[in-house]
Amino acid sequence: MDSKNLINGEWVIPEEDTKDVYNPSNIGDKVGILHYSNSAHVKHAGEAAQLAFKDWSKRTGAQRADLLYKVSSQFEEHREELALLASTEMGKPMNEMLGEVTRAINILRFYAGEGMRECGDVIPASQKNVLQFSKRVPLGVVGVITPWNFPVAIPIWKIAPALICGNTIIWKPAEMASLTATRVTELFVEAGLPAGVLNLVIGKGSVIGNTLLEEVKLEAVSFTGSTETGQWIASACAKRNIKFQTEMGGKNAAVILADANLSNTIPAIISGAFSSAGQKCTATSRIIVEETIYEDVKRELNRAVSKLKVGEATDPAIYLGPVASRDQYEIVTKYADIAKRGNIIAEGICISDLNQGNFITPLVVDGFEIDHPLIQEEIFGPIAVLIRVKSFEEAIQVCNNTIYGLTASIFTSNLQKGLRFLDEADAGMVRVNLETAGVEYQAPFGGSKMSSSHTREQGTAALQFYTQVKTCAVNFE
Repeated sequence: MDSKNLINGEWVIPEEDTKDVYNPSNIGDKVGILHYSNSAHVKHAGEAAQLAFKDWSKRTGAQRADLLYKVSSQFEEHREELALLASTEMGKPMNEMLGEVTRAINILRFYAGEGMRECGDVIPASQKNVLQFSKRVPLGVVGVITPWNFPVAIPIWKIAPALICGNTIIWKPAEMASLTATRVTELFVEAGLPAGVLNLVIGKGSVIGNTLLEEVKLEAVSFTGSTETGQWIASACAKRNIKFQTEMGGKNAAVILADANLSNTIPAIISGAFSSAGQKCTATSRIIVEETIYEDVKRELNRAVSKLKVGEATDPAIYLGPVASRDQYEIVTKYADIAKRGNIIAEGICISDLNQGNFITPLVVDGFEIDHPLIQEEIFGPIAVLIRVKSFEEAIQVCNNTIYGLTASIFTSNLQKGLRFLDEADAGMVRVNLETAGVEYQAPFGGSKMSSSHTREQGTAALQFYTQVKTCAVNFE
């Protein structure tokens, strides 16, 4: 499959700069060709989005919802095909990708439903015979920049609310998810997408990112990716006085207190740390354990992790697929080499040829100080560090000892401590007896500190970002 741009309803295949795409489960298996765009493509997409906004913004919520419902049906019809493409492009296990496509279907239908909900308030006026009210109106052209680790769900949870609010979009996906992005966009077109409403431009951030952020007329940018890039995007948007939303890194903690039910806790820890090969901003990378059950937790983690199988993403027997690229493999491998200098508590097994793909076995270690890079830096791979604490109070302190604040969990049977944790853990999403990942699509998603620009994605909170408030008053005397 070849990647291609969609600009003003027309498919465009740039030919100047290309790159072969290989399956991370089998690095000798070519799965497609990536065609890189240039600045002219981005500018053309911006012009198309501006032109399309005039009509799209005037359509009713019901009319815009109709498109989202049709796209959801296309996703449903092509669910397995889309999941397989993403699995072969970036390595997520097939069962996880099927769940991700289903999540995207639900998101599309959720926001389609928002097309018929209230979008303002009636406000009392101090004068007689004056009707005063507010309404939320679309922003205009929105830039959407998405990562590779959730190649279907994250784009949809940005695109769907932007569209239902009446905005038009320029979408730049991550390079490692460009084939999937092309197929996602094809499904929008097959559902009747009007020309220019959603424009797909594929390319290198260093080439087209600057053009998008500095030269195209935008009213907002929604970004998910690295903290470094997110800070640069925030700065560029602030200079232009346009809205920005940046979802960035995480170094998420799961606290296990002495009264935790380990039969429920350990599976949640395993899922939080190792599903998606740990390649998600909500992954559990710090496991903070009260000392009286520390040895019990080590034993149970060893038992569970040693059974985790790593292999080809389409193999139903595996729990983890490969990491998404050779670059990612080399980065995570360096952290794994450092981790193995500590105490190895548990390690999974690879059932495929290690040299065939970008396979990294899940790893749990301990023996590192609180300020060590393994405990402070986002690894974005299947490595978790165990940390011993003496009390609940120390657990909170260690949990908050990070520049990030995306999500945190506690496992306990003590309701009072669970509720205290919800108040005292410095994270945007806090959970009791649940894994750090897995926040539902109808709930606000976002973090504090260096994890997020403090706006929220998903749920009805997303509608606030993609609109602006207009205050209206009418004297009908």
